[in-house]
Amino acid sequence: MITLNDEHADAPVIALHCSGAGANQWRSLGETLDALTAPKTRYTLIAPEHYGCDSVGPWSGEHAFTLADEAARTVEIIDRQRGKVHLVGHSYGGGVALRAALERPHGIASITLYEPSAFHLLERIGDRGAAEFAEILAIAARTAEGVVAGDLRGAASSFVDYWSGQGAWSALRPSVQAMLTRWVPKAPLDFRALIHEPTPMSAYANLRVPTLVMRGEHAPAPTRLIAETLPDLMPAAQLIVVPDAGHMGPLTHAQAVNAAIARHIARCDAHPACLSE
Repeated sequence: MITLNDEHADAPVIALHCSGAGANQWRSLGETLDALTAPKTRYTLIAPEHYGCDSVGPWSGEHAFTLADEAARTVEIIDRQRGKVHLVGHSYGGGVALRAALERPHGIASITLYEPSAFHLLERIGDRGAAEFAEILAIAARTAEGVVAGDLRGAASSFVDYWSGQGAWSALRPSVQAMLTRWVPKAPLDFRALIHEPTPMSAYANLRVPTLVMRGEHAPAPTRLIAETLPDLMPAAQLIVVPDAGHMGPLTHAQAVNAAIARHIARCDAHPACLSE
């Protein structure tokens, strides 16, 4: 089940989508949770959408946009639950999930992240992340230049081809291309919020929640390095690699990714001090 108007649940799972997607990204995760979890556990999948989606609308423009602004809706959902929540995030949604978890660490039962785009970490790890950080700055600049020039289709095309591989844009249905072209003015805000997130690396040591970090076998260099760095920063985090998948694994390899998410959640409910295998 996906609900955008969250109800109190026995075991709420909040799943945050990637940039340019929406709540429907996680529809099959709800089905996987229903199939793989214990019959007495009622999981409700809550999939809030981000600014820039039709259901939410554009950022208000009241001040410079931050990751905290995006995470505020998730934090509110966490605060309304009776118990702890399971937090899931992909790419931009993973960055938002980390910010929400840092704001409400005692409200989180588990975290699952697929290639979270916590780009600020690339700058903080210095020389080891310099090439990857430069790569992100380049795609962010190219996207922003397209938006400023009014070439929204070109900006959306380069964004999609970077994250999904050359030719991915041309393979999309015209309706999906049109949706992404409408969305892409939000992309520079996402990049800026992720790059300028002020959280220090040391803060992640406070997230002692069982955490599963996933990356695709063919992950882009920046999110590959982030995924490999987080388990060194978070005391209860562990990394797995999804065979044959890339950055968009939650969509292209949904069965494998969703099964891993569901197993992690179920294991953490059964053994709260768990680490994923």
